[in-house]
Amino acid sequence: MPKRTGTLKRRGRLNVAMAAEASPVTVPTRLVKAVVGLFLLPPAWILTQTFFGAFAWVTVEKEFWLNDAFWFFALGGILWSIAFFSLPRPMWVYVFGHELTHALWVWLMGGRVRKFHVASDGGHILTNKVNTWIALAPYFFPLYSLLVFAVYFLLGLFVDVTPYVWWFYGALGFTWAFHLTFTCSMISKGQSDLEYGGHFFSLMVIYLVNLLLLSVMLIVGSPEISLSLFAREFFHNAMDFTNLVTQLLQQIRF
Repeated sequence: MPKRTGTLKRRGRLNVAMAAEASPVTVPTRLVKAVVGLFLLPPAWILTQTFFGAFAWVTVEKEFWLNDAFWFFALGGILWSIAFFSLPRPMWVYVFGHELTHALWVWLMGGRVRKFHVASDGGHILTNKVNTWIALAPYFFPLYSLLVFAVYFLLGLFVDVTPYVWWFYGALGFTWAFHLTFTCSMISKGQSDLEYGGHFFSLMVIYLVNLLLLSVMLIVGSPEISLSLFAREFFHNAMDFTNLVTQLLQQIRF
């Protein structure tokens, strides 16, 4: 039985195997990233308003909630949520996906993985390269959902997978809920990965990228919402936000 744990033992585990040369004049990286995190607040607010506005519109006005794809996706998410809160959590499966995601992003960034260790109570990799994307990848890169998508796509190249499309949506909802519940659970209990760029900046990046992925899924899954329609709504919300901030600044000035 996988062992439950309050936090994965990862302190100092995403290691860089080479030291950076000291610079005579440096600006603290976390300070810079904290400022960047502040600048990410407006797009995060605008994207949140756009996504939930679009979701509410397509669900109520266009009856998206009657779509079979919506229900199978939701059913998969519900089934995993029940398992997550009522059954022993498969920590080894999560840790394996977590560390493999780190490793995949190291390779994507041109680095090398020198050690890969996974256990039910934690894991780590040893690499010669680390950056924000590598450190935070497991929290915004739904590995198992992408694996489901890849398997379905590859099988579709050789056989007719149309009769199994509802299983695909169900598996997608199941794995996305797996990603979401474990991400929220681990972040709330503390993760050393977030310390790399500072917690505020890291949380902003995680939130934004996950919301972008949800937006893409909404556009793909709902024929009533096109990319151009979503982009126009985002632009309108951005203009409204800009006008609101301008008015507030004028009131403060005078």
